[in-house]
Amino acid sequence: MPLLLWLLRGLARCPLRLLHALGTGAGWAAYVLSPSYRRRLDANAALAGVDTTDRRRAVAAAGQMSLETPRLWLRPHDAPIADPVRWEGAGLVDEALAAGRGLVLLTPHMGSFEVCAQAYAERFGARQPITVLYRPARQAALRELQERARARPHLHTAPATLAGVRLLMRALKRGETIGLLPDQVPPDGMGVWAPFFGQPAYTMTLAARLVRQSGAAVLAIWGERLPRGGGFVVRLSALPVPLASPDALPAGAEDAVLADAIAINRSMEAVIRTLPSQYLWGYHRYKQPRQGEAPGAGAQPVNTPQ
Repeated sequence: MPLLLWLLRGLARCPLRLLHALGTGAGWAAYVLSPSYRRRLDANAALAGVDTTDRRRAVAAAGQMSLETPRLWLRPHDAPIADPVRWEGAGLVDEALAAGRGLVLLTPHMGSFEVCAQAYAERFGARQPITVLYRPARQAALRELQERARARPHLHTAPATLAGVRLLMRALKRGETIGLLPDQVPPDGMGVWAPFFGQPAYTMTLAARLVRQSGAAVLAIWGERLPRGGGFVVRLSALPVPLASPDALPAGAEDAVLADAIAINRSMEAVIRTLPSQYLWGYHRYKQPRQGEAPGAGAQPVNTPQ
């Protein structure tokens, strides 16, 4: 682990343009050397109808994301993001914060999603901090690095556990902001089987449940990686497929949960289609959760914790 930390610190000092050039090579190396990763990336991209050009760009983008992460994680905690960040749609955050009822930001595994929370904390965190949900690394040393690197002024983290869910709800009740990746496969019992690009995918119910229980506003956010190390654009929009009003939800509780999951999946699909060349198509989106049920007819939901 000391050698890995030494390497990461060295990468953190490299300019973004060099990291992206190295990352392009790393992305293609992973694609060529790992048949299982290559098959998964190609199959997932094919499901979404991604053309060959964007698929090839996505191979490089996955490596670029890996190599830019140390630069975002390991800079001094009181230092701003080292590369230019431009905002589009920041007025939507201003409006949501002014309402004072909390804000839920949803981003898929696309572009530089790591930069979104840090950029929010820099621009809006003094008004309302942000708490982001994350899945802790299994290795203790890497988990410690992950927690230390992501926790910054006005930026807090919550593990993907029931304790972490409580932290998110408390933040919303204080009128603060939370961030989640709703295309992340949740633990068994915390999701439903819902279509994602036409194929059943185990989908978290947490995002919609937090919105409904807290009355918070909800926006889509994503960080586009600019070419030649030019920095990032953080984009925001209303959910392309809004959650249904309570009166329009199906009568059954399980059907209502499924309807919310479908709406969020369709919103993430719409966001991804704006930038398919930077989505992590190699992410194991359609995997079974641990001890999960196989997707049955109609993608039936499983129980979610209260």
